[in-house]
Amino acid sequence: MSVPKPLSRVLLGFVCVFLCLAGCKESQNSPLDTTPVTFSKEGELQIFNSDTDSVRVALDIELALTDYEIQTGLMYRNSMGEKQGMLFVFQEEAPHSFYMKNTLIPLDIIFIDKDLKIVNIHQNATPLSESGIPSAGPVQYVLEINAGLSDRWKLVPGDRIRYEKTP
Repeated sequence: MSVPKPLSRVLLGFVCVFLCLAGCKESQNSPLDTTPVTFSKEGELQIFNSDTDSVRVALDIELALTDYEIQTGLMYRNSMGEKQGMLFVFQEEAPHSFYMKNTLIPLDIIFIDKDLKIVNIHQNATPLSESGIPSAGPVQYVLEINAGLSDRWKLVPGDRIRYEKTP
């Protein structure tokens, strides 16, 4: 016995809907990747007092060098150590703007020019905010540290940095 064409289309529609719902239900029950993102030391950085040339602080850093690393930054992190940070390294000096989308911890964002001098510091960036945080001029580096540390370490524009990759 053959099924009339309009009825076969209805049956085909039901089969498609059933398969879609079954596929969706299966994907909803699959486990999510909840592996925490943790710090991985890739270099060391020192910040020098602009007046005395003495070391204000030394940090272990992660480096953001590729487009993906720069775009992801410190997103999805639950914490970061006091003497840790992330240094973003851009190919060329230019104005840059950051935001805190998917960033769970408050940060101080330090904008640094091609000569390794601090241009400006944005303190206590709000977690999860998508508002832009611009540099005050052209920069080639950006250092992110835990919020409040730039005040504690008395960092000011004009201070300079030095960093090196660890082997």
